[in-house]
Amino acid sequence: MAELIKLITVEEVDSTNDFLRHYSGEEGERITVALAEYQTAGRGQGENVWESERGKNVTFSIKCAPQGLPVARQYVMLEAGAIAVRDALEKYVGEITIKWPNDVYYRDSKISGTLSECSVSSAGIRSCILGIGINVNQEVFSGNAPNPISLLNIRGVETNRMEVLRAVVERFDAYLRMVNEGRYDEIDNLYKSALYRRLGFFPFEDSCGRFVAEYHDILTNGHIVLRRSDGTLSEYAFKEVKYLI
Repeated sequence: MAELIKLITVEEVDSTNDFLRHYSGEEGERITVALAEYQTAGRGQGENVWESERGKNVTFSIKCAPQGLPVARQYVMLEAGAIAVRDALEKYVGEITIKWPNDVYYRDSKISGTLSECSVSSAGIRSCILGIGINVNQEVFSGNAPNPISLLNIRGVETNRMEVLRAVVERFDAYLRMVNEGRYDEIDNLYKSALYRRLGFFPFEDSCGRFVAEYHDILTNGHIVLRRSDGTLSEYAFKEVKYLI
């Protein structure tokens, strides 16, 4: 009988998302996790690259097959991954938030990112792979990311990486059960309540330039709606607007 949650550990791989996409071995009955000590081509959303020092952080992917999830609600899977990471990190530090759409922040610095890739069929979402990177014990970041931070930077001591992984998988499994029960709005509300800069007016930038706005809503398709200081509502897809930090 297959394990409910199967963990596969690899020393080095280009991307754990790609590894799971092509994996043909036995999978977990509910969740399959691929953990890499080092990714040679770790990816973030869009063209972003995830920097991670070998053996210092937690870089992994989770594959699952949500039951009865409509294509129109697939964004809930990214939300589930982000709040699972948020929950796990809150065991170690406070002030953890989710920066739309997929980053997890400590104050104004990025500690984690999630990449969601779902495959679809006529019946809905067939499977979903979430790639997650969490900065745990890396002290110095040499890439071009503007504001990375790790648990080591925050706490001043190293953290057991496997404990962090187990905490994330445990929380994600709980949210996956909620997805399978059709409780999308509950996950959506948890995600929204944890958003970075959820209250107040802050600077943003879009193709027309800089402006000040406050968070108004996240739509079920993952678009963010901002309310400008004159009351105008503006809707954006990922990469169409950015926070100015």
